[in-house]
Amino acid sequence: MHRVVALIRPPQSTFELACAAQVFGIERPGLPTRYAFSVCTEQPGPVATYAGYDMLVTDGLDALDRTDTVVVPGWLPAGEPPSTAVVRALRGAHARGARVVSICSGAFALAHAGLLDGRRATTHWALTDELSARFPHLRIDSDVLYVDHGDVATSAGAGAGFDLCMHLIRKDQGAGYAAHVARTMVMPPHREGGQLQYAAPPHPAQMDGTLAPLLEWIIGRLGEPVTVDNMAAHAGVSTRTLARQFADQLGTSPGQWLLAQRIATAQDLLEATDLPLDAIAHRVGLSSATNLRRRFHNALGTTPGAYRRTFCAEPR
Repeated sequence: MHRVVALIRPPQSTFELACAAQVFGIERPGLPTRYAFSVCTEQPGPVATYAGYDMLVTDGLDALDRTDTVVVPGWLPAGEPPSTAVVRALRGAHARGARVVSICSGAFALAHAGLLDGRRATTHWALTDELSARFPHLRIDSDVLYVDHGDVATSAGAGAGFDLCMHLIRKDQGAGYAAHVARTMVMPPHREGGQLQYAAPPHPAQMDGTLAPLLEWIIGRLGEPVTVDNMAAHAGVSTRTLARQFADQLGTSPGQWLLAQRIATAQDLLEATDLPLDAIAHRVGLSSATNLRRRFHNALGTTPGAYRRTFCAEPR
């Protein structure tokens, strides 16, 4: 059981907290419960919220001594630094090996604790200038949905908190588990962290622009040698226009989007089938097991074999 603790402060934004609670704290029929979710605060007791009511929180900072992931779901007002006790608790949890995650303005708390020093980070687009001014030694990326370093992760605005949390359970539990969770919330199972904060979700069903038919066409041909030229020809536009449409609607390039779909489909096949790597590589259009291994490792930092051993649906 992976223990997730949300560290909150008054006044707490309820939406950011709900992002973490909905993803990590709900038991879902037909899905093994892999997370135990709880909430803590520096001074246990009633905690005021921006929604006009108080929450009763009974756990103090010592809860961070026994957690696997710490989530800071917003930190408002952003300009108010955390206390010495909170900084010490965050640093202690991180030093002990816990993953520390921020949603939206929560990046300010992580920055005050020194956990983002010299690293890329993000926060809500309206706060990036303030974060950069207060912490000039950080590398602020104002465009992306989230940045994950493994031990520390930050997300953009509140809605991107869902994207980061879904990314984390996908990394922890596999694509199938994450897809099941996403279906229960009626949301896309995965959005790449590098997408623009204003970007629409990449799933064709969610698209309301001219790319939707093209994306459906591509998804149906992942096993074929589809190129950017093929995409542009099918859409009836130039490759330059296609690149601009992808950048505007998805925050990425046609080639990067296509590769991400191939990798995601390979993950599904590794989890759900016994197919050898060569067969999977051909099904997703990566030509060979060698190419699949290289692309897979570049994208996910692990090998297809290691991924299958970790996330296959049942022992094979």
